[in-house]
Amino acid sequence: MDNLEPLAPESQCREKIRIICVDEGRELARQVVKVFEEGAITLAYERSLDEVVDRFERDVFDLMLFSNSVAYGQPENALEILELISAKCPGTQILFFTRPGRLKIANQALRAGVFHYSLLPVSDEELRLLIETAIERKPRLGVNMLLRSEVEKTTFESMVGRSTVMHQVYRQIRQAAATDIPVLLSGETGTGKELAAQAIHELSPRSQASCVPVHIGSLPPDLVASELFGHEQGAFTGATALRKGCFEVARGGTVFMDEIATIDEKMQVSLLRLLETSQSRRIGSQKPIPVDVRVIAASNANLTEEIRKGNFREDLYYRLDVLHITMPPLRERHGDIHLLVGHFINSACEDFQKTIRGISSDFISSLEAYPWPGNVRELKNIIQRAVIYCAADILDTSHLPQRISQFRDNDVSMTFRVGMTIEAVEKEVIVRTLDHTGQNRTRASEILGISRRSLYNKIERYDLSSPK
Repeated sequence: MDNLEPLAPESQCREKIRIICVDEGRELARQVVKVFEEGAITLAYERSLDEVVDRFERDVFDLMLFSNSVAYGQPENALEILELISAKCPGTQILFFTRPGRLKIANQALRAGVFHYSLLPVSDEELRLLIETAIERKPRLGVNMLLRSEVEKTTFESMVGRSTVMHQVYRQIRQAAATDIPVLLSGETGTGKELAAQAIHELSPRSQASCVPVHIGSLPPDLVASELFGHEQGAFTGATALRKGCFEVARGGTVFMDEIATIDEKMQVSLLRLLETSQSRRIGSQKPIPVDVRVIAASNANLTEEIRKGNFREDLYYRLDVLHITMPPLRERHGDIHLLVGHFINSACEDFQKTIRGISSDFISSLEAYPWPGNVRELKNIIQRAVIYCAADILDTSHLPQRISQFRDNDVSMTFRVGMTIEAVEKEVIVRTLDHTGQNRTRASEILGISRRSLYNKIERYDLSSPK
């Protein structure tokens, strides 16, 4: 994709005419630049039909100049795009340009919603008049319904992903942040539980105070109490100075306790008492200390199973499990792999002063097929390793460990239960296909074997434009 002039942010170009020129060559675009004084327009250029809809999903335009040159060999595809832009982007006027002898498609373009058509070559004076007239008669109200909304961004706080399951997590995080109740995060190792806890804190009214993480599983058992509640000087051998516990340090903020399932029974009792009374005591002291913190706990173990085994107190579990968020494993985050790969490549290049210009199809295919038992953390480590080992500027399967490079992307399958309606099955197929393609609607329509217009109609019918 080429731009003749980079599009400025909307706030900087409200007075300019925003034009996109769809043409195999650059003659029409150059002529537009010539007939308007500098600063009067912003002009984007596309020569591929496949990129036009994607461009409208990212940008807003006042006018589209569409040349019949891009429709040769695929007129139905071109007319479909014109119909789609006309229906979904009423604020964009469309001018269609064609050569003499090809008036049939020009008439079809008018029926598809084009504002006006003209024969090529067109004089400078006529081109200016066409554009000015189209802009004059442009509807003053008209939202670009193809433009992706805020909730479809690829990042949320420090988390990367736009799959359906991650949007569900984002919604739960917002719900949790709006309250002050305890939250329990569950999920496999490496799924981003600490990032979710940090996001809850940053979005909450407590964000001005500290978020103190305590990784209980990494602490020796005899130091857990001191880390959580603190100790007085001389309380035990080695306690040479007073130490505040995390509940004191995080006053007014949040305490995040990771691997809560590893805490022993005695500490479970102490923690339960703290949650019930909002008070704690340092080791070696009888003086109660008021506790004003938000508590977020996390576990990669099944706590209900630990309760059944007698390893975890049921009453503590219910105190922590007021709002439960399950972090999905990477293998269930359809469409997120390529986003995370790009994010981690950029970070690794910055950290290690490297330049990576691209990745091979086999590289991404292996990553998408691998089951990722270590989840996002494992993917991050693999990408860092690949960037370090890459002597050129393209990542391929030679930069992956053999356990990953041997995988290839297999067909994605799904299961439907007997009794589902046809509409429910169709909706699920569309959702999963969009997830699989990373919300690339052009690719999804090709996989589903339907037109882009049909896909957009079904997305609107099933209210899928914004993941719920």
